[in-house]
Amino acid sequence: MKAQHLRPLFVILGCVSLGLGLVGIFLPLLPTTPFLLLSAALFMRSSQRLYDWLLNHKTLGPYIRNFRENRAIPLRVKIISVTLMWITMGYSILCVVENHLWAQLLLLAAAVGVTWHIRSFKTLKKS
Repeated sequence: MKAQHLRPLFVILGCVSLGLGLVGIFLPLLPTTPFLLLSAALFMRSSQRLYDWLLNHKTLGPYIRNFRENRAIPLRVKIISVTLMWITMGYSILCVVENHLWAQLLLLAAAVGVTWHIRSFKTLKKS
């Protein structure tokens, strides 16, 4: 298939990825950054207008540029992300799946893994 035929598919996938990234802002277990970076990559290959819009977006643009350029996450974002995730996971472990030890252990392992992953990135220093 030629690249020009894939452009509509890339735009659709970029929009879906962007939607998942936006949902990830509010759902701690859904990663925001990878979906935003995927959206940027798909838009870059399919629509310069959408790519420019995303990178120049007031909220999302700086976050994407900072991550792409520095591979770092601002301290405030790290703290908020980890805190919201642990609140959500704690509630889920203690109240939602309270009678299922396997589910509690799985959620606990996911929380530890996501925390480790977030902490593994450098902390973005304010310039």
